[in-house]
Amino acid sequence: MPRGFRQLTEMATIPAVMNSYQCVAPDVRLGRDVKLSKFINLYGCEIGDETKIGAFVEIQKNATIGKRCKVSSHTFVCEGVVVEDNVFIGHGVTFINDIYPRATTAEGNLQTEADWRVERTLVRKGASIGSGTTVLAGITIGENAIVGAGSVVTKDVPPNSIVAGNPAKFLRLIDSTMEAAK
Repeated sequence: MPRGFRQLTEMATIPAVMNSYQCVAPDVRLGRDVKLSKFINLYGCEIGDETKIGAFVEIQKNATIGKRCKVSSHTFVCEGVVVEDNVFIGHGVTFINDIYPRATTAEGNLQTEADWRVERTLVRKGASIGSGTTVLAGITIGENAIVGAGSVVTKDVPPNSIVAGNPAKFLRLIDSTMEAAK
């Protein structure tokens, strides 16, 4: 287990009353001072120090959330997503990890994990993703980039840029310290 992380069973800072409203699997690795809201579903993932997870969030196995991040309510972080430190993820953001999603195989059987490949998605340090955004599989959102609310991110977002729309399009570079993450 990476240094600075501990199993949920060792963590004593979550009030007992909240545990009845949380589904946090024993294989979740939580950093120090992580804040977990009610009505969450976490399994097989890693959450960094001082990160806040909002209500109605699901974070799947093999996903990583960095230190000092904020994941707002109703967000879905699927397997294969890596979120670096100091990232803001707005309400109702959805990540996708399959480029060609199908329910069944060519033979008509329900797909299993062996029938498709997880595509990695990377959100670099200091990025902000607005509420209601969908991020397609295999995308990198650059360091300090800002994705406008309601966007559909279909291609990589350059560092220090602002994108928005469906599909998300480059609007401009971040040009002031007020807009850049510190």
